[in-house]
Amino acid sequence: MNRPAAHVLYITYDGLTDPLGQSQILPYLVGLSGRGHRITILSCEKRAAMDREGAAIRKLCKRSGLDWHPLPYHKSPPVLSSVLDLAMLKRSAARLYRARPFGLVHCRSYIPAAAGLHLKRRFGVPLLFDMRGFWPEEKIEGGSWDLRNPLFRLVYRYFKRLESRLLEQSDAIVSLTEAGRAELLRRPELSGHEDRIAVIPCCVDVKHFALADAQVRSAVRQELAISDDVAVLAYLGSLGGNYMLGEMLDFFRAYRDRNPGARFLFVTREDSGAIRAEAVRRGIPPDELVIRSAQREEVPRLLGAADLGIAFKQPTFSAAGCSPTKLAEILAVGLPFIANAGVGDVAEFLSRTSSGVTVTDLTDQDYKVALDRVETITLSPRECRQAAVDFFDVAMGVQRYDQVYRRLTA
Repeated sequence: MNRPAAHVLYITYDGLTDPLGQSQILPYLVGLSGRGHRITILSCEKRAAMDREGAAIRKLCKRSGLDWHPLPYHKSPPVLSSVLDLAMLKRSAARLYRARPFGLVHCRSYIPAAAGLHLKRRFGVPLLFDMRGFWPEEKIEGGSWDLRNPLFRLVYRYFKRLESRLLEQSDAIVSLTEAGRAELLRRPELSGHEDRIAVIPCCVDVKHFALADAQVRSAVRQELAISDDVAVLAYLGSLGGNYMLGEMLDFFRAYRDRNPGARFLFVTREDSGAIRAEAVRRGIPPDELVIRSAQREEVPRLLGAADLGIAFKQPTFSAAGCSPTKLAEILAVGLPFIANAGVGDVAEFLSRTSSGVTVTDLTDQDYKVALDRVETITLSPRECRQAAVDFFDVAMGVQRYDQVYRRLTA
């Protein structure tokens, strides 16, 4: 017998008008709405992004049957602004529930989950805690929370206590990786409850990231002033979240030595001056870098100019729960990928699919060995793309969330 569709309140601290919201939230919710689920969205939106993208997102939500309730995001003062936003999320969630009760609350990360736990305790609503990784540790490892500061020690302890309550009381938990799931199963709160954890990696709309062809490649290279015979290494996305710019530039030096005249293409909204300054410190002339800020629609085309994608991320505790979206996006346009070990399920995936190479030690010698291995990759661009389709297509993610929704509301 088919399980019924759900009436869901989806709470996110990331705005739908942000690039992340458009790539990592809306595609799932549009797909789930298409499967019959009624979804109300509560999000915190930055003013500039709302002014720029709000009208288009409203149209998309209306067309897709999504009921969107945006709230203003507060950036300052630090900590207190987050306390204000959490109080606002709690009040708004309770108000929406009283107006039209939900069968499930789906919370993306810790602050929304605090609001969802409030709803569960007050009204008995089943709670789906979409962890997105080990956020408190990520904030410490990335330097955002200095535990020498008493305020940040209090914040860290609050979120670790919250995490424990969420692991114990959530009706279902989503981990981005199998490595993260294994870590969760070491927690006493989940002893004997393996069935409550679902693994759903960061997926992408592979239809958006079309396979690059020779004509597109040549045209984009001409726009970027890159010759057709030059090797191009590409990085996509922000450089926050413990990504290692310096080590990637060191790898590029080895790549350039192997491929004279090579260029390092950054498709990012980060400060280009900071990237160039770090490159100079690493002995790389600024003219060997090509840095472009791009809207989501432009990204696949720009990536089509490259030969190899890269992302190095600090292999810390929190990295076990990390599923880099850039991996799937770069593979989808047909590029092989190079990454470092110790980040989620990336090394296992690249080994299983032969779609890239993992660097174990971040040394010049290891980079040379990795480049030797890159040269032995036999997958065609179409086969690299198929690896992304098989493991990271948003349709697969929608199917897994659909199963969780129906199980919790059966």
